[in-house]
Amino acid sequence: MSIAQNPPPPLGPDWKPWGERLIDYMKRVRSKLAFYEAGDSAREDGVILWDSTGYPVVSKNNEYRQIVLADGYASFVSNTDQTTTANTATAITWDSMPFGDGVSLGTPSSRVVFEEAGYYLVAFSVQITSTSASTKTLYFWPRVNGSDISNSTIKVSLHNNGGTIVMSRTAIFNFAAGDYLEAYWATNDAAVSLDASAATAFAPATPSVILGVTRLRQ
Repeated sequence: MSIAQNPPPPLGPDWKPWGERLIDYMKRVRSKLAFYEAGDSAREDGVILWDSTGYPVVSKNNEYRQIVLADGYASFVSNTDQTTTANTATAITWDSMPFGDGVSLGTPSSRVVFEEAGYYLVAFSVQITSTSASTKTLYFWPRVNGSDISNSTIKVSLHNNGGTIVMSRTAIFNFAAGDYLEAYWATNDAAVSLDASAATAFAPATPSVILGVTRLRQ
């Protein structure tokens, strides 16, 4: 059923039916949110406004909080083997972004760029393969805008020749608009690689590295 574009006019001297029809119209018609302005009171919970930054906000516990819309997410994949020399910090590169909105692959291809500020959940996983029987130790850590993040390194050891392990970690980051994230790695023995495996007759291909990003809030 279509909805009239204008409210119903009053008919005759009895305004009660008109008031009832007006209330029904207001329930059915689409309306825009009022704009949030700095200083607006949030003393009453559940008030929804529209912030000029492009998001709705809702009042809760004496503050307006952003309602996150369906943007600010992405998936990044490396479908190639990656190697490095011993004791050398090396950036992991990405050759595919299967989907994303508000987060993009930058230049160089090691950079994940964030269009909007906010808190983001970042999930990282890597498949590691040893090519010798010696014990080697690997290190993985994030850099934001070219700077290492304190207390963020993942350390893992592997020694079996031909052995493979998968390592992962999830963390929350606070990014400003335009920030970029990189994943770095190093090893004390170059006889190891970030391994991408081809598809088999019964299973799809395995990326060497996967990174997932989801925006949580402003």
